[in-house]
Amino acid sequence: MSTSNTLAADAIRLHCATSASHVAIETVAETGSTNADLLARIDTLAGPVLRIAGNQTAGRGRAGRSWLSAPGAALMFSLAWRFKGPLHSMSGLPMAVGVALAETIASLGVPVQIKWPNDLLRDGKKLAGILVETQAARKDGDGAIWAVIGVGINLLMPDELEAQIGREVAAAPWLAKMDRNQLMAALLSRLAAVLAEFDDTGFAPFAERWNLLHAWQGQEVVILDQGKVLQQGRAAGVDAIGRLMLDTEQGRAEVLSGDVSLRLSTFIGLT
Repeated sequence: MSTSNTLAADAIRLHCATSASHVAIETVAETGSTNADLLARIDTLAGPVLRIAGNQTAGRGRAGRSWLSAPGAALMFSLAWRFKGPLHSMSGLPMAVGVALAETIASLGVPVQIKWPNDLLRDGKKLAGILVETQAARKDGDGAIWAVIGVGINLLMPDELEAQIGREVAAAPWLAKMDRNQLMAALLSRLAAVLAEFDDTGFAPFAERWNLLHAWQGQEVVILDQGKVLQQGRAAGVDAIGRLMLDTEQGRAEVLSGDVSLRLSTFIGLT
């Protein structure tokens, strides 16, 4: 493996902005799931922790779905962060994370858009996914909430991996040419700044930025739950708490994030 692909905590820290100076950084060659690793240690964490693995053998997406990757082909990491809470104030967190990632990746020369609630798209295909899992901070009893934010970004997409995934997905070869430590530092620095702001303000200040990055703004979409159409309408962006707004025949509807899927109507034969 070339030096540029060798992850090292000291090298990542060297390139971080002051916003991330208080984040502990851990690197491992391989693990099952960095999210699972951090969730198992929530009660012992003293502050924010970034855990990044060269390869994850049991990476997860939303609703327990597997995140498939090949060694060296993706940047996969998790960030544990303590929020003041309460839990209901964090409904827009995945969208705020999406803003941080999209803005950072764009600043590095790869324009991306966001698909509600938590995917990044490049040329309409999935480039990155976000998984946020929360847990109460039991040891302090002050109502604080820990969030473990898992991120997977496709840098390269070998043909055999795309065949295994079973659909077209995006990659970012330009980012793959970067030093991995510098790339991780850029992402962590922006994430740390956004999470600190989110903890103070909630999602509202990020809504406009999210809507500017919205991949399907103004397009006809459907909300699916286990393959069944729940709602259909024209995507009108997100509101101040991160709900997707749909303009339907019955008027405006708001959709809360859950185990639902968003699709363009044309992709599933609806008009």
